[in-house]
Amino acid sequence: MAYTSSDLRKGLKIIFEGQPYTITEYQFTKPGKGQSIYTCRLKHLITNNTFVKNFRENDTFEKPDLETKSMHFSYVDGDNYIFLDENYEQAAVSAEVLGARKFFLVDDIGCEILYLDGQPIDIELPNFIERKVVKSDPGAKGNTAAGKVMKPATVEGGYELQVPIFVEEGDWIRIDTRSGEYADRIIGRK
Repeated sequence: MAYTSSDLRKGLKIIFEGQPYTITEYQFTKPGKGQSIYTCRLKHLITNNTFVKNFRENDTFEKPDLETKSMHFSYVDGDNYIFLDENYEQAAVSAEVLGARKFFLVDDIGCEILYLDGQPIDIELPNFIERKVVKSDPGAKGNTAAGKVMKPATVEGGYELQVPIFVEEGDWIRIDTRSGEYADRIIGRK
């Protein structure tokens, strides 16, 4: 099955010039004369490079051979991270595919793995994870009226991020896995 320009929309995954892309932004323009123009920002599914491309009404695109599987993180084997599905079938995802998300993996965390032609190319974790702060300098008192004052901190697993000055070693925090940023402190958990 092939897509036409009229099928284009945000979130659609297509093959363009032999490469897999997802559409991150979409705009339709119908000039007074001539063909409609479909302006799309394309993001490469493997390299994450982006660019803007205009398409015409008669352009067609292949549908990529994508599959999503629900899996749970199990263990690390060298540079590969091993996940299991409900039938205990294994999938190895490289550290390169995971990027910084490897720091967010905890035993048995559920996730969605995206496959292209049978190869894992992306992983979607829960939106938030909870981690214990293992290293953080004491917050310096000072002018906090200018806005949020942040400081560096390291959480379990070695991930470093910016946290508010009131966060201390031993505190549990919630991290947004989509951005890798501090979300909030968890009160009462030690």
